[in-house]
Amino acid sequence: MRLRLRHVLSAALSCLALAVSGGAWAQAAPPKKFKIALSMSYIGNDWQAEAANMIKAMAAHPSMANKVDLQVQVAGPDAQRQIQQINAMVQGGADAIVVFPISPTALNQVIRNACKRNVLVIAYDGEVTEPCAYNVSIDQEEAGRVTAEWLVEKLKGRGSVVMLTGVPGTSVDEARTRAAKQVFARYPDIRVVAEAPGMWSQAVARTELSKILATQSWDRIDGLWLQVGCYTANTMQIEAGRKPDQLRPCAGEGSNGGRVQMLAAGTAAAGANSTYAPMAAPRISYASPPYSGALALKIAVRKLEGGEIPQRVTLPLPVVTNETVRLCKEGTWKEMADGCNAFMPSVVTNPGWFASIFSKETPEIGLQAALASQPEP
Repeated sequence: MRLRLRHVLSAALSCLALAVSGGAWAQAAPPKKFKIALSMSYIGNDWQAEAANMIKAMAAHPSMANKVDLQVQVAGPDAQRQIQQINAMVQGGADAIVVFPISPTALNQVIRNACKRNVLVIAYDGEVTEPCAYNVSIDQEEAGRVTAEWLVEKLKGRGSVVMLTGVPGTSVDEARTRAAKQVFARYPDIRVVAEAPGMWSQAVARTELSKILATQSWDRIDGLWLQVGCYTANTMQIEAGRKPDQLRPCAGEGSNGGRVQMLAAGTAAAGANSTYAPMAAPRISYASPPYSGALALKIAVRKLEGGEIPQRVTLPLPVVTNETVRLCKEGTWKEMADGCNAFMPSVVTNPGWFASIFSKETPEIGLQAALASQPEP
């Protein structure tokens, strides 16, 4: 009888130990991560690479690393391929898809199908028109209008203008270009003498401007409206022998090289060469902030955790002129919060890199995020 009782007690203690250890294991088990897919379309320019860096940095931040399993797909400028990839993401169990869409409408059906399967879809920078999706972007029409109005004012309502647009078919390019042309149309003495797609690339801008200059000359061009390429246009004019005070006014993107050129000549800019240097180039510089994708990721996590998010987030339009450009000497997050908006060439060696990286909504990411996918400490 005693032997039997000993066996019963031993078995009970073993069960209790298993239960305790099982409870401890359950408490120590890591929480399930949200499976979030990044769908990128065109990536052949500095902006897209920088935006991807900032998304990856956001996912790697300590506040996100235990919550997010980020997977990245690149479709290129092919709407059908992006549709196929998004379908695969949904089939693969994605909880959310953060997307830079190649078209505002071509993805609507696949996005609708994703929503029906409770997959959250948030577009950044480029917009989509499917009602179940969310959008994070600047007002692209405002960007086109404000920059065109600045150029008209600089030209006093008269002159020949060259336009380099963006990636054809995207909502970003269509909205900016349409708004700018509407402004120019109000001034009969403003003539658009040449136009080409610049693909938001400094390299493509050089190629297209070289083609235009085969039939035009800098003496016959009074102003430039370039979604990307003001840095390159200024550089080409210097290479052609023009002096800094002869540079044509350029309305365009927020590349760091272009903003450094906007600084007054003589401003300290360690490591600058003859074209990546202050020269008081007449400019208005705006940007779709490359942090928009990282903010979309942060918003997606908030929604997946049960929070409320707006259907549309319209980001403030960063506009910098010769009067407001300000050099960051250290590149710290605090310094950017204080209002600097261009970086030393010794810190940012690529002049095509976009400088509008600061947002109080994304303190998790800063300069190293944009440069190397590293979050803030």
